[in-house]
Amino acid sequence: MISGILFIVTLVWRDWIERVFGVEPDQGSGALEWAIVAVTLCATVVFSLLARSEWRRAGELRTE
Repeated sequence: MISGILFIVTLVWRDWIERVFGVEPDQGSGALEWAIVAVTLCATVVFSLLARSEWRRAGELRTE
């Protein structure tokens, strides 16, 4: 959930790191923000797949 929110925030508000923390770790290029988008997107997909498999496993246990 948090990774999905961070993904959306970074897509919409691309300079949030500079505004929130007052530093420019990538000297304004936006590379750090895009790295965050990539990592949070991957994390969201992985966590969603894990939750799906857990949900299915729990459903199978209930029907047995």
